[in-house]
Amino acid sequence: MINFNEKIQKVLIDVYEYFLFLLNATRAVFGRPLYTKEVIEQLYQTGYRSISIVSLTGFFTGMVLAFQTGNELSRFGAKAYIGGVVAVSLVRELGPVLTALVVAGRVGAGITAELGSMKVTDQIDAMRAMATDPYKKLVVTRMLALLIMMPVLTVLSDVVGLIGGMVIAVTNLNVGFELYKSTVMNALLVEDLISGLMKPVFFGMLVSSVGCFLGMNTSGGTKGVGSATTMSVVISSIFVLVLDFILTKLTFLMGKPI
Repeated sequence: MINFNEKIQKVLIDVYEYFLFLLNATRAVFGRPLYTKEVIEQLYQTGYRSISIVSLTGFFTGMVLAFQTGNELSRFGAKAYIGGVVAVSLVRELGPVLTALVVAGRVGAGITAELGSMKVTDQIDAMRAMATDPYKKLVVTRMLALLIMMPVLTVLSDVVGLIGGMVIAVTNLNVGFELYKSTVMNALLVEDLISGLMKPVFFGMLVSSVGCFLGMNTSGGTKGVGSATTMSVVISSIFVLVLDFILTKLTFLMGKPI
């Protein structure tokens, strides 16, 4: 019982420290100096270098989704609507969630490992000694970059996924390109597009903040860096799914289902 209480207490302390970390990072956003070069570098690292894996994920997700749903719809003579099914599924849910999970595995883990290594080798303390705010230089630059690039990567995943679905629809299901395109356009509503761009913003904030928080609080040498990196991927992945459910539920309660 004592061990259980201690674990609960530790979790509550970690949650408190995480929100305190978010508060400090938010304050640092409005401070000076502006590390423009570092932000651009992080845009390259988090965005451009993630294009290949995000594109592959989106493409094969679209193909599998079209293949599975197309075969089921053909049993009811409704395979002509495969484009709409693929479009709505990708834009509302699969695109944002799968992109966030992929980015959490690649970018979130990288952020934690990088900052964790700097932490255990006292580089962050050295920055403070030189009157450089580590929140501003290390945390804010990475969080801003991921906030910008997550929606961009999600749009890329959606587009490539629709192309993958089109390949299967045309080659395997004998659905014409024009029919596929028209069903896609007719199925997507403005609310779907807003949802598809809203969720990645929250996911980007979650993945970047968790990665930075664990990296900035790493201890225990290289072993601690490895543990923090693993924990970053696990926590980010779990809470991406939890946050996705919460956002979807809230939107349904507001009368705009996503």
